[in-house]
Amino acid sequence: MSYRLPMHQRMANALSYGEFRIFYQPVVDLQTGAVVGVEALCRWPQRDDTFTAPETFIAQAETSGFIVQLGEWVMRSSIEQVRQWQQRFNTPLGLAVNLSGRQFLHYNLVKSIEDATRAVTFAPQSLEFEITESVAMHNAEDSIGIMRQLKALGISLALDDFGTGYSSLAYLKRFPIDKLKIDKAFVRDIPDDNNDLAIVSAIIAMAHALDLRVQAEGVETEAQMEFLRDIGCEYAQGYLFGRALPSEDFALLLAERAASR
Repeated sequence: MSYRLPMHQRMANALSYGEFRIFYQPVVDLQTGAVVGVEALCRWPQRDDTFTAPETFIAQAETSGFIVQLGEWVMRSSIEQVRQWQQRFNTPLGLAVNLSGRQFLHYNLVKSIEDATRAVTFAPQSLEFEITESVAMHNAEDSIGIMRQLKALGISLALDDFGTGYSSLAYLKRFPIDKLKIDKAFVRDIPDDNNDLAIVSAIIAMAHALDLRVQAEGVETEAQMEFLRDIGCEYAQGYLFGRALPSEDFALLLAERAASR
């Protein structure tokens, strides 16, 4: 593929040629240690076995509008894959998919989700969409309306990267969300940094007061895991539990866990 082409054209060609891949990172229940879900992450491998940085091509896709097409492919492909795993391993595995700003506000969002779940008989209750604070707050009143439509389908909603954006607490209580995801920036230095300890503890206490579940990102050490578990954080993801893996490798992980049950 010619690197002289604009990136949005290269991305369109890559999607047509089946070059994009989806990696899956496990989400773990901190009380039981069980893998209860996966987050679907889009990756773009190159011919030299490197990967284009996601923050680079995702930003370009968002700017050009290609993100709507790419995001729908990620959603449909990951729903189909997780449905296969649910059946093969007899597990109620959940799926988390990121929604970009353009996707979230796209007029066809709800219908495309209904079509994708119906095509493979995927229970909407197994699907969670992650929306960043900045996207949710861009037009908060419209966001609330869209969220309500998604909730009406039975889908769960998570506010991603919590603490790094501009959420108003007045709106937070109005957003029909189910989960807050604590950004890895606050997790990285716990339990050694007292400021991060205070912030994470406050987020979890506030979330529980609002009847929300909490998931921590970027968990890499046993000490981080134990602290989060002890203060009531329900879920976590990070290198301690597993890196994002291509589907064939993640299937091996699920097979190993199924064999040990």
